[in-house]
Amino acid sequence: MIKELAKHIGEYKKVTILTPIVAAVEVALEVLIPLVLARLIDLGIDMGDMAVIKRYGAYLIGLTILSLIFGVTSGRFAAIAAAGFSRNLRRDIYNQVQEFSFHNIDKFSTASLVTRMTTDVNNVQMAFQMLIRIAVRAPLMLIFSVVAAVFINPKLAVTFLVAVPLLGIGLIFISTNVFPIMDRVFKTYDKLNNVVQENLHGIRVVKSFVREKHEEEKFNQTSENIYRDFSKAERIMILNAPLMMIAVYTAMILISYFGARFIVVGTLTTGELMSLITYTGQIMMSLMMVSMIFVMLTISRTGARRIVEVLREQSDLTNPGEALTEVEDATLEFKDVSFSYTDDLDKLCLKNINLTIPQGAVVGIIGATGSGKSSLVQLIPRLYDTTCGEITMGGVNIKNYDLEVLRNQVAMVLQKNTLFSGTIKENLRWGDEHASEEEIIKACQIACADGFIRQFPQGYDTYIEQGGSNVSGGQKQRLCIARALLKKPKILILDDSTSAVDTATDASIRKALREEQSQMTKIIIAQRISSIKDADFIIVLENGAVDAIGTHEELLTNNEIYREIYQAQAKGGDFDAA
Repeated sequence: MIKELAKHIGEYKKVTILTPIVAAVEVALEVLIPLVLARLIDLGIDMGDMAVIKRYGAYLIGLTILSLIFGVTSGRFAAIAAAGFSRNLRRDIYNQVQEFSFHNIDKFSTASLVTRMTTDVNNVQMAFQMLIRIAVRAPLMLIFSVVAAVFINPKLAVTFLVAVPLLGIGLIFISTNVFPIMDRVFKTYDKLNNVVQENLHGIRVVKSFVREKHEEEKFNQTSENIYRDFSKAERIMILNAPLMMIAVYTAMILISYFGARFIVVGTLTTGELMSLITYTGQIMMSLMMVSMIFVMLTISRTGARRIVEVLREQSDLTNPGEALTEVEDATLEFKDVSFSYTDDLDKLCLKNINLTIPQGAVVGIIGATGSGKSSLVQLIPRLYDTTCGEITMGGVNIKNYDLEVLRNQVAMVLQKNTLFSGTIKENLRWGDEHASEEEIIKACQIACADGFIRQFPQGYDTYIEQGGSNVSGGQKQRLCIARALLKKPKILILDDSTSAVDTATDASIRKALREEQSQMTKIIIAQRISSIKDADFIIVLENGAVDAIGTHEELLTNNEIYREIYQAQAKGGDFDAA
């Protein structure tokens, strides 16, 4: 895990290496100060020699200034290295997620990924900053102070051997008991983020059903679980401070007691006793810092493991060694295709699909909810890979194409598409960032979006709020169709993408697509038969299998499922003869 994280230090390796070096010099200077102070007291103050006092006083001032300089420098280096490391981690996690297939993303919830890129990375950042500075400074300070104390008086220095093992045992007890709790806390954080995300995303539904109280109870329950776990962990971790104080102050009392006796018999000077007491304080601070490191590492260990899980996750959609970079023919052929979201052959949502879609054809797909319509079309741009069988484009297995090239030739418009914060023009240019004004307007005219866009005061420069919350569902769908058309794909997939527009507008869009984009293959998933009745042929899906293929007239005559859908819509008035 440490090796995996270390790979992401990147350009901050230099300051990462310099930080402990500068911190070590800082510690050495701090340890020298009590020795010089002892000389000042014993040779200067006790002897009344002003020349010695001035000389050693100057040494003290110089050492203090140098220690300050090195301390500030090491702190600055540590801050730069830690902040840069966390920046690289967030960037690399984000980039890693961008490479994931839907199958990979399904392993991690959205809320969990957000927690890993925020809370977990912040904890790892703090732990890293401690590791490269305090984790070097504290042990060195402890070792140097003990060595200096032994140099002054070996008998009194033995007192420190009582404190260190006692505190070490306590820290091991704390860390082993806190880690399982913190592991549980971060999993609960994922749940909390998920509750907040769902609530904010579906706030209109929450308010329309007057479910605010229910949502508050869900949030409070999850938050309460975090509070209880954190409180339990804190109750254990807080034992660290009294344990350390008992160990260190016991050592200080013993040194003061025996030191005074040694002074009386002449085996210890006053300056040496002052130095030993100073070293006791330094040792206390070192032990305190060590305990802080243990606590922070315990907290960040879970976050580090969760981060590494994402970084090690390999996308199951990869480019072949010599990927094809051009799609010459967009004829699609499904050969014995079966698919399961879990790769479980006993849980197939598509079964033995065999069909051919010629380039330029208009194909309709219809079927009951859960029949596999969306799953079928998501296999074409390799959002998922087939579990069994293969899909070819122009006679070539789609897995042999460069993934970016393949997806550039397939544009998908979903029922619930996403618009991003920015102007209408900026959103449309997701399809083609270099699209001209004329191309943008033309795509919007085909999608029947130009009319309502021009009614906005700012027209194409109208700002779209996050998620497209300031446009209607039908307007959002038409903007998404225009965005897809700007890609100039060979295959356009409309997955129930006109469900929020009226039948007249739906018919106008279909007519414009047929006249303006005759060479483009159009695959239309629809619930309304009126949206697909003019297709070259229609595919009827039932329970993940092809039930029938034919024209509107053929299916009305030969297929019971299609005929039942048609009759139900005709009776309900949900049929447009246009």
